[in-house]
Order: sequence, then structure tokens, then C-alpha cells
Amino acid sequence: MNFKEEIQRKAEQIEQILKQYLPEKEGEQAVIMEAMEYSLMAGGKRLRPMLMLETYHLFGGREKLIEPFMAAIEMIHTYSLVHDDLPAMDNDAYRRGRKTTHIVYGEDMGILAGDALLNYAFETACRAFDLESTGSKRLGRALQILAGKAGIYGMIGGQVVDVKESGHAVPEETLRFIYRLKTGALLEASMMIGAVLAEAGEESIKKTEQIAGKIGVAFQIQDDILDVTGTMEELGKPLHSDEKNEKTTYVTLHGLEEAKRTVEVLTRQAIELLKEIDTEDSSAFLEQLLKSLVYRKK
Repeated sequence: MNFKEEIQRKAEQIEQILKQYLPEKEGEQAVIMEAMEYSLMAGGKRLRPMLMLETYHLFGGREKLIEPFMAAIEMIHTYSLVHDDLPAMDNDAYRRGRKTTHIVYGEDMGILAGDALLNYAFETACRAFDLESTGSKRLGRALQILAGKAGIYGMIGGQVVDVKESGHAVPEETLRFIYRLKTGALLEASMMIGAVLAEAGEESIKKTEQIAGKIGVAFQIQDDILDVTGTMEELGKPLHSDEKNEKTTYVTLHGLEEAKRTVEVLTRQAIELLKEIDTEDSSAFLEQLLKSLVYRKK
């Protein structure tokens, strides 16, 4: 089976896990469950839960304990996209080739759907306690990582600075801060949680954070590149949104060729760190997965 087929197979397995953890569409508030499902099941490669699972397997994890956290990380990622598309943020009408949540359900329900996904993510992650009779310390640490990387010192913090600095030039140091938190934090959470739940050593957990941090910055720089070079059909959303929102990007700061070079350097450094962890060379798929995060066309 080639990588493209393998990643599709794993994505389909993750889709089934997500469906398993979605709430039933019932009760007076059923519309919010519908909006949550519309948002969560909008497609995508499911890279964050896949990264979590592959890291878990890398360190010998085999239990279903990982599954609630896989669903939770994708719920958090999805809520961030729902809110990012709102009129007060990027004001995008399309994502992944179909109408965004607030266009379909209204701005008010778009806000609430994002809120609901964020809260339900932690309800879902906590269901791991039902699957584990011992070892609650590792579950507590995994929850701590999930909360921290999603919050003001992680993804939200990066988004705050991104919004605050829009409309004027920012230095590279600030731009990298935004990228590391806004994009990298959830990737860091994915790999770290996989390592923690598999009871990896502290040095290995730290290296997974470093790997994902580098890939996160490279991922966002590639996003900048695609905003300039991609097509509507490939991206599933309007082009030049950064220009429309007057955002400084790595491309506007350093040019297209330097941006591509930086992506190459960061990705190579991340893969070298992975090889330091995986001395038995058993992470071929994970290595390809990290590269696919960066060298993508959408």
C-alpha cells in the first residue's frame, strides 16, 4: 500500500472515531449538534489526530485510550476554523470547497458551534478516564497539555497576536511567534499527548514538542506560499485572503524563494529530530506524514 492509500485508510478510520464521539442530534438544542457535525465532518486529512496516533504507536502505545484525545484535538482544531471564518475575523464564506458554518447556520450559531466544539472536546477527552482503571496521572498530564496548547499560551495566544498585528508590518520574530502558537501549538499537543499516553520518557516528549513546533512554523509558511501560488480549486477557499486582510506573511516579508527555503530547512531539522527518537527506523509513515503536512497543495 502506498502512502496516499495509507493516509486515506487512516483518515477513514479517524472519521469513524469522530462520528462515534459526536453527540446525538436531539433535544431543544439539536441545531447546535447539527452545526457541530456540519463543521467537524467537513472533510480534511485529519492530520492532528493522525499525528497523535502515529506518535502513540511510535512509543509502543496500543490501547483505545488514545481515541477520545484524537477526537478532542480535531474538535478543537475545527472550532478554531469555525471562529476564524467569522465576519469579525477572516470573513470567509468557503472552506474545503463548501460554505462555512456561519454562512449555513448564521453568525450567532457559528459562534455557538465553535464554543460547543471547544467545550465538548474536553468532555470527550475526559471520557478516556472510563477506559483506564489505572494510570490516571498520564491522563491528567495529557489533559493539561491539551488545555495549555489550546489556550492563551498556545493557539488562542497566537490568534490574539495575529489579529492585533493585522494591518501593519510586523518583524519576523513576531511572525514566528504567531506561527508557533497559532498553528504549531495544536501540532505540538498532538505529538506530545501521543508520547505521554504511551509513557515515553521526558526527553522524547520534549523532542516531539520540538519536532511539531518546527513543522508548525513550516506548515504556516507553506500556507503563505499557497495563498500566493495556489488555486481556488486546490485550496477550497478564496485566494489572497492574507492580502485582503492586510496581513504580514513570511512571503511578504522575505519573498517566495526565501519562504520555500525556510520550509525546507525547518522540515529537515524536524525529521532529524525524529530520527534521534526512532533509532530503529520504524517511523517511515510518520516521517512521510510530517512532510505531507508541509509539502501540500491545499
